[in-house]
Amino acid sequence: MSDVTLYDRDPNYIPRVAAVHDMCGYGKCSLTAAIPILSAAGCDVCPVPTALFSAHTKYETFTFHDTTDILSGYLDAWRAERVELDGVYSGFLGSPDQVAIIQRLYREYPGALRLVDPVMGDGGAMYPTYTAELCEAMGALADGADVLMPNLTEAAILTGRDYPGHDLDESAVDGLLGALLELGTRNVVLKGIDRGDGLIRNYVASASDGVAARTAIAHEKLPYMIHGTGDAFASALCGAVMAGRGLAESARIAGEFVRHAMGHTRNQPHYEERGVSFELDLKDLTSLVVAD
Repeated sequence: MSDVTLYDRDPNYIPRVAAVHDMCGYGKCSLTAAIPILSAAGCDVCPVPTALFSAHTKYETFTFHDTTDILSGYLDAWRAERVELDGVYSGFLGSPDQVAIIQRLYREYPGALRLVDPVMGDGGAMYPTYTAELCEAMGALADGADVLMPNLTEAAILTGRDYPGHDLDESAVDGLLGALLELGTRNVVLKGIDRGDGLIRNYVASASDGVAARTAIAHEKLPYMIHGTGDAFASALCGAVMAGRGLAESARIAGEFVRHAMGHTRNQPHYEERGVSFELDLKDLTSLVVAD
């Protein structure tokens, strides 16, 4: 696969990216990952909050407020002020109606990159606030996406397949990549293949080149799990893309960013539920766009 470059970065220009995600007050994920990570990569982040949580859903106690009712007026105000966007990066949604909000952004900003992290679940299960209706609606965003970034649970939901587990052989990976590209996405980054050999593999495939030309990118697997790594990966990948890096290179950068951040995270109290501590690694993303 030739490493496709999706954004031609002017070093003197700061691109604007709408980050359509939820906001969690505690437990780093979604907007509390997207805003600092994209900012470190030299982007002007314009949040569109799809829901407000007191904490993420891995905690036993959390509050959830769906913001759908305010979003039409929110975007009306943007249009009135002639806000300009270079990218639309979507993630966790609060309701099926929010898909129409994202599609509105696509219509009003036809030149903006469409970066879709179809946040629906992990480990073979949907997140607690998700429904089958919401997952079906999420699938509509795959068609026409410049980049679709599912984990294996989300890939199974989007393609109507049974959850395959993390240990997929190359043939099964190719079949899943092909099914994802058939949804209409231009490029896909499939995350989290674990064959028990000490490596985590992500796969990058393009509709223009076909599955046969896909690229596999391997990273060292650390012996512990941390919440929020998927959001940090997707945000770093988007930041690298908006920095003008090729998609496969961006996936490699994002994987290494998360691996380094996980190393720092383990030193923090309650790190397993608190979320990935990436603050000390943001400089690595800034280095993509700012010369030393």
